[in-house]
Amino acid sequence: MFTIYKQMVKLFDFRKGNSCLIRVLVVVFLFSTTIHAQVSFGIPEKWNDNWKFLLGDEPQAVSNNYDDSKWRILDLPHDWSIEAPLSPNLASCTGYLPGGIGWYRKSFHLSDSLKKEKVFIYFEGVYKESEVYLNGHLIGKRPNGYISFMYDLTPYLYSEKENVLAVRVDHSESADSRWYTGSGIYRNVWLIHSRKTHIDQWGIFWQAKQIAKNAALLDVQVNIKNESGEKQNLIVQLELFSAEGRVVSRNFQKTLLQKTDSSKLMSLPLKIKNPVLWGLQHPYLYRLKTSILCDNKIVDESIVSVGLRFLHFDPDKGFSLNGENIKIKGVCIHHDAGCLGVVVPHKVWKRRLLNLKKIGCNAIRMSHNPQAPDVYDLCDELGLLVMDEAFDEWKYPKKKSITGWNTGTPGYQGNYSFFEEWAEQDIKDMVLRNRNHPSVFLWSIGNEIDFPNDPYSHPILETATFNQPSVLGYLPNNPPAEELGAIAKRLAKQVRMYDSTRPVTAALAGAVMSNETEYPYVLDIVGYNYSEFQYEKDHQKYPNRIMFGSETGNSFASWKATRDNDYIFGQFLWTGIDYLGESREWPSRGYKHALLDLAGFLKPEGCFRQALWDTKPFIYIGTFSTGNGIDRSLNALPIWNYSLGEDIRVVCYTNCSKALLKLNGRIVGQLKEYNDDKGFITWNIPFKSGLLEVVGLNGGKEVVKYAIQTTARSYAIKAYTTDIVLKKDKDVAQVEIQIVDKNGIPVLLSKDEITCQIEGPAKLLGLESGDNQDMGNYRDNVQPVYNGRLLAYIQTIGKSGEIRITFTSPWLKSADIFFTVE
Repeated sequence: MFTIYKQMVKLFDFRKGNSCLIRVLVVVFLFSTTIHAQVSFGIPEKWNDNWKFLLGDEPQAVSNNYDDSKWRILDLPHDWSIEAPLSPNLASCTGYLPGGIGWYRKSFHLSDSLKKEKVFIYFEGVYKESEVYLNGHLIGKRPNGYISFMYDLTPYLYSEKENVLAVRVDHSESADSRWYTGSGIYRNVWLIHSRKTHIDQWGIFWQAKQIAKNAALLDVQVNIKNESGEKQNLIVQLELFSAEGRVVSRNFQKTLLQKTDSSKLMSLPLKIKNPVLWGLQHPYLYRLKTSILCDNKIVDESIVSVGLRFLHFDPDKGFSLNGENIKIKGVCIHHDAGCLGVVVPHKVWKRRLLNLKKIGCNAIRMSHNPQAPDVYDLCDELGLLVMDEAFDEWKYPKKKSITGWNTGTPGYQGNYSFFEEWAEQDIKDMVLRNRNHPSVFLWSIGNEIDFPNDPYSHPILETATFNQPSVLGYLPNNPPAEELGAIAKRLAKQVRMYDSTRPVTAALAGAVMSNETEYPYVLDIVGYNYSEFQYEKDHQKYPNRIMFGSETGNSFASWKATRDNDYIFGQFLWTGIDYLGESREWPSRGYKHALLDLAGFLKPEGCFRQALWDTKPFIYIGTFSTGNGIDRSLNALPIWNYSLGEDIRVVCYTNCSKALLKLNGRIVGQLKEYNDDKGFITWNIPFKSGLLEVVGLNGGKEVVKYAIQTTARSYAIKAYTTDIVLKKDKDVAQVEIQIVDKNGIPVLLSKDEITCQIEGPAKLLGLESGDNQDMGNYRDNVQPVYNGRLLAYIQTIGKSGEIRITFTSPWLKSADIFFTVE
């Protein structure tokens, strides 16, 4: 069993103090929408505006005297790959989009207020192989494109003349990943300034000593950094606020830092009466304030949010959150958003995550790398658990498809090239940045590192079948699988050094092989990728092993293997959202079998999953013609337009015990019981136009209905949005466009081309249809709909006013939508 919270310790009294005061913001699984939650110190300034960019390599750009007057001016975040046209001559693994080398430069003067301060620059993510220069000096390099990092600029800043920051980004190995990565400074950049005595980066961490109904006790670790060269008398104070703004707990502690003390780690208890827990249905977040005061003056201050919860894992009974046993109904996600590339605004992620949660999803796997801070913040806010993951490859490269998924001769570029030098630092930084999020409940040190013969091999492969009709065969010249255990020990040790409150796991693709090594035994919990056939055998052979489906297909059988076995605590479905890369042969933008499409629209696959996962009565029907011999039972669209008398298969996804089918009010499909062998109900009926309705019953009573209808030709464009008032500073609106007939019924068969025109202080970021095979330009203002739908991304440009957006198409009634920008 693996239970997460520490022993109870003696409770304490809060007493006032004096002298220099450090108010420390403590966190019980910390969350914030501000930079404070990421770095835990200083005063942050978003530093995204007015950079200069050059696509190409220009080594002289490190010099302050370099003439960049002809460079492109842009705002960050920025992904240069998504701006390029798709090409069949590029690698399919990264979505037929290019990489390259790019340079960014920003000139600035140091304000008077910063001349006596420490000044840092913080990058949320740069893909990849970044080099940062200030005034010609190399400040640092960071090869991993998914890790957040910070540099101290202070030693090289000019106080009286212009400073120049230059960043070189090298993605010249453009086929270095099995999915689309993007290229450039694709996440936010922050300039942070602080006094010479401040909380260290990621220097706040809590551990729960007790969580009970009437009280919770936290141990809060605060790492204080002293760069003043002087003795410091300090006091650490904790102030915890309820979600309603009421102070619910305080504490403080005095400390003395000597001149020689560069840092000091302190531990403070914090007691909370009648704690409200963070959970999936009620993700309650406290707020904690951290300040550093000296002689009653604030030196440093930070505000974060707090979520209290406890976890328990059992090899026989699975997983429980706050004492309640639950099944993990999770999905894997990559980090792009179709036409936006990897520059994905907060609101876009929120819409996507909410759509997943509506299906019944309760957990997200960060595949296969740390993702943007916004995603973790939203999971905290919305009540979604997170499996955080560090790597997709370790010491050796995996195969990368170049001409289509699993076809042709593979490539071997990858992030393995810097693994040995940077692995411990990268996984340390992942844990330090994310360890205070209540949503994070698992640390994964790798995905499918043990894929048999790609690259690791073992003699067991001469006899093991991996649920296939033939053995894979042992490749003695490949790296030996025994290496997996030694590397896993290094990584797991690093994780536990900085957070022992969560279990360490990994997603195993070859458990049959890995079981012959130390690898699974290093882990607290073992993840199985596409290995349902192995569940029962390994549960019997390793009775103390905690197991789950770290990556599964979307079949009903894979869900039943989770649902029907208490010892399998959940599954992470591949995948939650369609993504760029891992493309099939041209034309193919990426993977297309997820629950949501590239635009974040719900697909039939998502409706099927909702029938399996949702706890409320749910029903859906889709259809397809039986005449072409293609079985679309798991991705049947809600269309009722065919030829008179044509034989049509009607597929019903439901969690009701029974269902019947009506056409124009008459029963055409007899009452049928839910089929627990297939996971859905079907009827075959001859087509006749009208209203096709399915009725779900429980206990003989109608509980839910769903209907589709024969449509006329396309008649009008409808536009919808949830945001009509926007902020002027790069706020984003997502406008859903639907083609309807003269009766207002959605026309899914429409392929009409939409033109978008904007009047007012906004710009179009892109039009996304979700069509995986449309290899055209998604960044202009013209795009055909797909399944009758389209999504427009609109961004404000820093000015107040009124926005009018008009959507037109030949022969169709246009649509206008209006926004106010404040």
